[in-house]
This record gives sequence, C-alpha cells and structure tokens, in this order.
Amino acid sequence: MTFLSGGKGDNLKNVKDKVVLITGAARGIGAGLAERLAADGAKVALVGLEADEQAKVAERIGPNARSWEADVTSWDALEKATAGVVEHFGGIDIVIANAGIASTGFARSIDREAYEKVFEVDLLGVWRTFRVTMPHVIDRKGYLLAISSFAAIAHAPGLSNYAAAKAGVEAFCNSLRAELQHLGVRVGVAHPTWIKTDLVDSADSHPVFGKLRTGMPGLMGKTYPLDLALDQLTAGIRKRERVIHVPKWVGAMKLIRAIVPPIIEFGSRFQGVAKADEAALEDIAKRGSREAALNGHGGRAAIK
Repeated sequence: MTFLSGGKGDNLKNVKDKVVLITGAARGIGAGLAERLAADGAKVALVGLEADEQAKVAERIGPNARSWEADVTSWDALEKATAGVVEHFGGIDIVIANAGIASTGFARSIDREAYEKVFEVDLLGVWRTFRVTMPHVIDRKGYLLAISSFAAIAHAPGLSNYAAAKAGVEAFCNSLRAELQHLGVRVGVAHPTWIKTDLVDSADSHPVFGKLRTGMPGLMGKTYPLDLALDQLTAGIRKRERVIHVPKWVGAMKLIRAIVPPIIEFGSRFQGVAKADEAALEDIAKRGSREAALNGHGGRAAIK
C-alpha cells in the first residue's frame, strides 16, 4: 500500500517532521531512539520519571527535543505531559511506550510492592500512555508502538511478573490494532531480547539472579549490543511495522512458542533454580526484601 504525503494521514516510511513521544527516555533504548529519530528529522518529546537524566538527553539532541517529567502510572501526570507536548509541538504523530522496569526475585519470596510495580509500569503504563495520547495519534492517523520483550514468549524463572506484563503488552497491542485500523492508526509491538542496557546490566550483577540469567543456554542467554536494537527498532518505526523482533530470530521463536515453556521447565531442573531459590532467601535476610528486588536506575526511581 502506498501512502501519499500532504498533512494528516501522511504515513510515509520516514519520521521527518513527525512529533514522536517516547516514554522512559532517560537512558537505554528510549534515549537511543530519541537521538536516532531526531537525527532523521523528527521532533521528539521525552516523557519519564528520571527528569535530570532525561533533560540531559534532550539537551544533547538540541532544539527538536524537549523533556517532560511524568510517571506513566499516573493519569494526571501523563495528561499534563501530553498537553504540554501538544502545546509545544502542535500534535503527536507517533507514540513509543518504552517505559519499563524489572525486579529480581522468585514469586514466593520477592518484595510484594516491587513485584506488583512491574505490572503497573510495564503493562498499565503502556495502556495509560496509549489511552491519553490516542486522540492526538488518531487525529494524525499515526502510529503506536509498545516495547514488549522476548520474555513475552520465553517465560524464565525469576521473571514471572516481567514475563506476564510483557505478554500482556503483546496481547493488548494485538487487540488494539484491530480496534484502530479503521481509523487509520497503526499499532506495533516490539520484542527485544537481552539488550545491553542499564536494566540488563543491573540484573546480571545481582548476586543470585545474575548467574541464573547469564547461565541461560544458547541464544536465550546472549546479550546483544544496544546499537543492534536501535538499528532494527528505528527501521521498524520508519515503516510503521506491526511487529519488530530484535534480533530477527525472536520471530522464529514465536512459531514454536507452544513448546517453549516445557523446554524451560525441563532446563530449569539443571540450571540451578533450586540453589538460587535458597540463595535468594539468604540474600533477602541479608539485604532486606526491597533492596534484593531492586533492579536498574529506572526500577529504583519507580519503586521508592
């Protein structure tokens, strides 16, 4: 299908002069996408909780970027930030719901608030971001992209909340795509695997779960450079793709997703989960349940 240029409904395979709102843009994938898309001529609105870091990203990008502080779990904060973006840039063409956190721990022992906060940020935060910005994206027949994860397909031990939240994001986007297609809005979902970001580095340095994560076999445990993710995500955003797999082999895993959980369950018998469960209890006794669960700068900011 070919899209013609000229005002509303212009869905050319580029982002030049488009207003792109990105949540969780203080570091990692969010900051990197802001820089890449601004270099392609987009006007980028950075929305997130880490105000100081995010402001540095906007300053680094230049006049086509501006930062708004907002917690994606707060309707009021999102509405205020969205109104500010529309007032400043004149509208919104593309929304990238990237804000996400992870906690570290097994469901039976992890700090309860830290566990539930992952659902609030990673799943409800996507819903709230899209709901608040949707009228503006519909007005411009734009594009909504949510950052899910390979964890939506492969449900590893120690990541039950993260996997469930990211699987929910995928399901939400699949339903929303069917709801909005008649309005000219495209909806995409991205599934990056382990990407070298603050979140993954922090998880890998955890005294218990770092060994469990890095001990995953083959491609499932491999960490990929941030630039690879930014290359593939940027290309997908330009094309308004419905699904973006990072790397592309993640898409092949979807074809066999029915047999992935049994494989993980079988492998967990030999991966040291039983010892990790015991070690997690010792870590909690030593550091406290909250500290043992915290992961990454974003997670610490969200779970106060």
